[in-house]
Amino acid sequence: MSRLAALTALLGLVACGTPEQQPPPAPAPATSTSAVPQWVVGAHPLPLRPDGYGRVEPTPAVLRDRSLPTRDLLPPPADGRYASTVAPVPADVLARSTWQPACPVKASDLRYLTMSFWGFDGRAHTGEMLVNASVAEDVTRVFGQLYAAKFPIEEMRVTAPAELDAPPTGDGNNTSAFVCRPVRGQQNWSAHAYGLAIDLNPFCNPYTKDDLVLPELASAYLDRSWRRPGMVEAGDATVRDFAAIGWSWGGAWHSPTDRMHFTATGG
Repeated sequence: MSRLAALTALLGLVACGTPEQQPPPAPAPATSTSAVPQWVVGAHPLPLRPDGYGRVEPTPAVLRDRSLPTRDLLPPPADGRYASTVAPVPADVLARSTWQPACPVKASDLRYLTMSFWGFDGRAHTGEMLVNASVAEDVTRVFGQLYAAKFPIEEMRVTAPAELDAPPTGDGNNTSAFVCRPVRGQQNWSAHAYGLAIDLNPFCNPYTKDDLVLPELASAYLDRSWRRPGMVEAGDATVRDFAAIGWSWGGAWHSPTDRMHFTATGG
């Protein structure tokens, strides 16, 4: 072979390289998806009003017909059937609750409930709740009826002390009962502080008084003509189920109107 031919062959090998020297193929372009955007609850503190509540702002589009998935804290019901338990409050649960010795109810007068519920994600979950011992069995019966009707609940867990002092985000939707706090805007104890009231899907059933809406981002749910899952309406099965155990509904009040609120005491 001539020197010119040999040089040409060598240059060809260098240009092509061995298989190990080939550059990796370019990654395939990502395919677009139509995933539903999610909302991280509690991640967006609101500016404060002079009264200490968050500023009422328009409902974000993703929350106007709210359907966020439930994060499981307890194992879901194994067979899909409604299940509930009633027990004295375990020490670890009491420690992460808002109970303290200054509360108007003794810890021994509270009960720890676990109850099955349907999430907005169409799946069965297990929630937890603290209530007064005097109403524990009645409450588990009502939530059994809600489960049978597949009434959706986003979240059901014991309220933590930090939540009482956290900056308002206006997007909470936790169904809860016992919370050691006064009535909103007052000094006297709320029925929640006795474990004798339940707030059901607060975002879907907001509290209103004058220009205040709670949760502060829930204004879209003031349009009660737009029926969406998780809402409570006058005379519906949920109101009737609570009325059957002697509880009244705050949605029938005029000032405030507390659509989330069911109470054994009338307050």
